[in-house]
Amino acid sequence: MLNFDFYNPTRVIFGQGRIADLNKRVPKDARVLVLYGGGSVKTTGTLNEVLANLGGRVVVEFGGIEPNPTYETMMRAVEVAKRENIDFLLAVGGGSVIDGTKFVAAAVNYDGDCKDILTSRGMKIKSTLPIGVVLTLSATGSEMNNGGVITQLSSHTKSAFFHERLFPVFAILDPTKTYTLAPRQIANGVVDAFVHTIEQYLTYPVGGMVQDRFAEGLLLTLIEIGPKALANPEDYQLRANLMWVATMALNGLIGAGVPQDWATHMIGHELTALYNIDHARTLAIVLPSMLTVRKEAKREKLLQYATRVWHINEGTDDERIDQAITATRQFFASVGVETSLSGHGVGIEAIDAVLAQLQAHKMVALGERRDVTLEMSKDILTCCL
Repeated sequence: MLNFDFYNPTRVIFGQGRIADLNKRVPKDARVLVLYGGGSVKTTGTLNEVLANLGGRVVVEFGGIEPNPTYETMMRAVEVAKRENIDFLLAVGGGSVIDGTKFVAAAVNYDGDCKDILTSRGMKIKSTLPIGVVLTLSATGSEMNNGGVITQLSSHTKSAFFHERLFPVFAILDPTKTYTLAPRQIANGVVDAFVHTIEQYLTYPVGGMVQDRFAEGLLLTLIEIGPKALANPEDYQLRANLMWVATMALNGLIGAGVPQDWATHMIGHELTALYNIDHARTLAIVLPSMLTVRKEAKREKLLQYATRVWHINEGTDDERIDQAITATRQFFASVGVETSLSGHGVGIEAIDAVLAQLQAHKMVALGERRDVTLEMSKDILTCCL
């Protein structure tokens, strides 16, 4: 196992009715900026519930955060936070709202061009505002980690940033808040959590037995409950387990002490920035092709994946690996997610466009061994067609 530090200070407040805990978790004298996305938090009553439980605190709202939060929108939120002397941020929504809120937290007191936060991957962050979360969508795990992703419309760039000050102070996870989500959003969440787990698991062995078994448990849980969670939108146990799996997939635990890949995410980010394909759906497009092109480099873990996750024990090693990749595609299909570019109306022109973006963003040595070159990315994208 590799050396590692593990740090996660976020308090998780889990269960039905836990929004009531806001009153004791947000400082009494706080000036709160409540950030959210579209109108669903209003129509479902979640926003009113949040506001009621903030009591007599000074509260300002900022809505309209996109599914892929943009720098341009979040800078408007920064202006509001400065103007209103905000000292506490509350994200009410899913990963996009939380990511956008993290950017605001870092940008409000930043002395300089706030794009530096993105170009430095968060290394230039000096201070942040505290963040609380009311989660309404199980997907990204942003509610319990220190990272975010922001899109710059001007350059079609999706940039990740990280800092230990960006862990939310608390995250309220009420599974009932996912009951009214569209099936597409639930399916995206299942795929997102699955690929987050794979990126930290399907690399090469380093003796991380605990991490491997934990990751396999998350994958098996998603395979079991993913289609059921779609078919039974108000089954509390299914939605509770889906919410917790998505959180555990990216809170740092399963990635501690093991190699991590993230090449699927980097290529997926470019597809989202160029073609506005949902983040999770880009992952479903790229991952099976990534595994196919890189199956020699990932052979040992792919065989482990085939055996422990898909229970594939017969055939040659190559046959078992191919069957595991096919099973992965079929799982994505079982929750209604397409696994090809053509399924999203994108053709061969995407290859050169994505490669140009990868080169411009210096994504020319990706993967756990930094051996995913531009030429290999081209092979992967070709396989995605």
